[in-house]
Amino acid sequence: MKIHEYQARQLLADAGIPVPSCEVIDRADQAAGAYDRVGGGQVVVKAQVHAGGRGKAGYVKLVSSGREVQENAARMLSTPMVSVQTGPQGVTVRKVLVARAVDIAREFYLGVVLDRGRRVPVMMASAEGGVEIEAVAEKNPDAICKAWFDPHLGLQKYQARDLALRIGLTGAHAAQGADIMLRLASAFLKKDCSLAEINPLVLTKAGELLAIDAKFSFDDNGLFRHEDLRAMFDPAEENPAELRANAANLTYIALDGNIGCLVNGAGLAMATMDIIKLHGGSPANFLDVGGSVTKEGAIEAFRIILADPKVKAVLVNVFGGIARCDVIAEALIAAAREVGFKVPVVVRLEGTNVEIARKLLADAKIPMLTTAEDLTDAAKRVCAAV
Repeated sequence: MKIHEYQARQLLADAGIPVPSCEVIDRADQAAGAYDRVGGGQVVVKAQVHAGGRGKAGYVKLVSSGREVQENAARMLSTPMVSVQTGPQGVTVRKVLVARAVDIAREFYLGVVLDRGRRVPVMMASAEGGVEIEAVAEKNPDAICKAWFDPHLGLQKYQARDLALRIGLTGAHAAQGADIMLRLASAFLKKDCSLAEINPLVLTKAGELLAIDAKFSFDDNGLFRHEDLRAMFDPAEENPAELRANAANLTYIALDGNIGCLVNGAGLAMATMDIIKLHGGSPANFLDVGGSVTKEGAIEAFRIILADPKVKAVLVNVFGGIARCDVIAEALIAAAREVGFKVPVVVRLEGTNVEIARKLLADAKIPMLTTAEDLTDAAKRVCAAV
């Protein structure tokens, strides 16, 4: 689960990390009041969306009056933001952050993620903050300093102090920077985060260390422990099909291709997408119905796939174990009757009750549906169909 920047700022403040004063508005007529409450002078106006590239898209603006805040808020709230991460359709802006601007002397990056190779969290720090950290990691990996830490013991003081010195902080600023790292690492662990990031952490010309932008993502499996985080969830920022699939206990991720995929098992789903690409096709989604899928769940999966206008054909690939092939076949027949197949559907079934399933499909004589002998045959058929 992701949250907005203004929510991430609140988590930082709750953790004792200094952040500039800010206000959140959802109407342009609230701009003047927000400008006054953050202290006037220079302020930054930021669109609150779950997409990057806001600055280059013109959705982060430095302004100096309440009138300018209102003008920019009105534009952002009325015009979808289009950036490299949104695609040409853009995303709707529903909230705008108005924050006190600061006079920046230096910028730093801090972030905590799980290092899956070492199976422990890692604190990353860099003196090259305020830029795309992925580009820094690719072009100059030595610019990112790292400290791995035990999830039960947390980041240690000596590690934080060492990182602070390595990114060029000295004296009292090094001590303050180390304290911010310790607090960020603690928040990462306490909140079951998958990412906790401050970019940039700035040293102002007045000598303050402040977090002026932040990003948090959370492990969905840990959200049952955090009612406060669940309350931050913004369904308007999520793909409606993914929300619908989640409600049906399906794992669905929308992609850019035109071949819908219905598969049981995450590994098999990845292999299915790979073989579609191998034979010249492009998957429209990742959809794992899971091992304990019901007939109703499988029908809902078809509804979700077929509701995507990009889908020109569907590949069903089921290796029956816990999920029986006959259940999938019954769902296919029911979906054909209830939803209707207006695009070709290629089916590959193997495993538990496969012969029963094949007979059910043969007897049903569903238009637009064909069966394949194996996965390679299925991939070739569905790619040819589009």
